[in-house]
Amino acid sequence: MKVLIDTPIWSYALRSQNRKYQSEINELTLLIRDQKALIIGPIRQEILSGYSDIRKYKKLKEKLSYFENTTIIDSDYELAAEYCNKCRRKGIQGSHIDFLICAVAKRLEVPVFTADKDFLNYSEILSLKLYKNTIS
Repeated sequence: MKVLIDTPIWSYALRSQNRKYQSEINELTLLIRDQKALIIGPIRQEILSGYSDIRKYKKLKEKLSYFENTTIIDSDYELAAEYCNKCRRKGIQGSHIDFLICAVAKRLEVPVFTADKDFLNYSEILSLKLYKNTIS
C-alpha cells in the first residue's frame, strides 16, 4: 500500500532537529525504504517555500528530487472543489492544497500520512483514510 505524505511529515524529516518528531521521521524512513511514499507537486512546493538561504533551498530541492511527483489529473481538481464545498457546508474550513491532497488520495485509494489535525475533520466528512503511524 502506497501512502501520500503530507507537508508536515516531510518537513519533520527534512528540516527539523526536534526529537519529538522522531516517530514520524522513522515511519517516513520505512515508507521510503519500502518505496511506498508518494508526493504531489503542491506538497513539494510547500516544502521548498520560505527559504531565503539559497544553499539550504538547493540542498532540500536535491533531496526531494529523488521522489517523482504523483500525477494530478483534472478530475482531482474538480473533486477537491467538491470536497471544499462539502466541508464548508459543515462548517469545516481548509486550504485548497489540503482538499487537493484529499482528492488525490481518494482517487488513488491511499491513506494520507499527516500531523495536520485539520485532516481529522476532513476524514469525518469525506471518508478520507488517514495513515496510522506504526512506530510509537
